[in-house]
Amino acid sequence: MTRDSLNTLLDLRRKFLDFVAHRVGDPALAEDILQGAYARALEASGNLREEESAVAWFYRILRNAIIDNHRRRATEAAALERWMRDLESAPEPVPQLLDATCECIASALDRITPQYASLIRDVDLDEITLSDYARRQRITPGNAAVRAHRARTALRRQLMQCCGLCSAHGCLNCTCHRSTHA
Repeated sequence: MTRDSLNTLLDLRRKFLDFVAHRVGDPALAEDILQGAYARALEASGNLREEESAVAWFYRILRNAIIDNHRRRATEAAALERWMRDLESAPEPVPQLLDATCECIASALDRITPQYASLIRDVDLDEITLSDYARRQRITPGNAAVRAHRARTALRRQLMQCCGLCSAHGCLNCTCHRSTHA
């Protein structure tokens, strides 16, 4: 892509943004799609033939980006719909199973880093949102997500250590807590 072609594409930014916004109905989403399309155009600039108009070529990139966005949203919506149906039809947990599981988890939580144990208690057991947890801890949501991943990994390792197969396969009558930690 020549410098003139690139400058033409940048000069037409407002026109491109209007084109995308008209098709997606959300100015912020349109901006994201346009930025992604500019990045794709830079990556694929070798595909622009000299006789081809850079503007027409970029409109094809924009159309493909819009189509990709619609497909992604449709896939996400379908997955969310399936998940909601599964939740509605899911049976209530058996209280005895929760009690047995809680014994093992409580023991394992005592053996991992206190910061990780606190996150798991707050987010996974008390069901506060990760963003609320991040706000309470004065950390970024991204940092909280990384911390949650590490905490869950540490808990999983500890459960495998103290409960063995029960933690991997969901033993219904978990006696490992009593026999291992008694």
